[in-house]
Amino acid sequence: MTDEIDAEGYRANVGIVLMQTDGRVFLGRRAGGKGWQFPQGGIQTGETLEQAMYRELREEIGLEREHVEIVGVTQRWLRYRLPDRYIRREQLPLCLGQKQRWFLLRGRDEEPPVRFDQTSQPEFSEWRWATFWEPVREVIHFKRQVYRRALHELGELAFPQGLPPYPEWWQKR
Repeated sequence: MTDEIDAEGYRANVGIVLMQTDGRVFLGRRAGGKGWQFPQGGIQTGETLEQAMYRELREEIGLEREHVEIVGVTQRWLRYRLPDRYIRREQLPLCLGQKQRWFLLRGRDEEPPVRFDQTSQPEFSEWRWATFWEPVREVIHFKRQVYRRALHELGELAFPQGLPPYPEWWQKR
């Protein structure tokens, strides 16, 4: 199966915000120490958004359906364009960026059984719980706007009484 790339060069992808009841979110350190991010991955031909999300959840952090409940999903595709240095011009179809639908999941376990050994090339080498807005600062620069938009939209579902206060560094971005 191949990942779907649309006519504009955007690879269809799902993103996962795994949240605990106290509002903290899962953040994984990319293998090789390449920064921190949420689990995410491509949608394969024939997969629904939900099927892709559960596959990525299992492959990237070793969790199954019974470990989480779906709280919500973003209404539209959120897009980011890759910086030129990350575009693999020798690969066709050409992928210029990603379009993502983000899922908000609530963990059913206080300490979920996270594992990174579900694939031969693990995405993450370690993980931690982070405050709700912290991933915006931790993720690689070209994904920050998508993280901001996803957390805003999903945060309204997670915190019906109002979003958590923005950190001091927020305005500097």
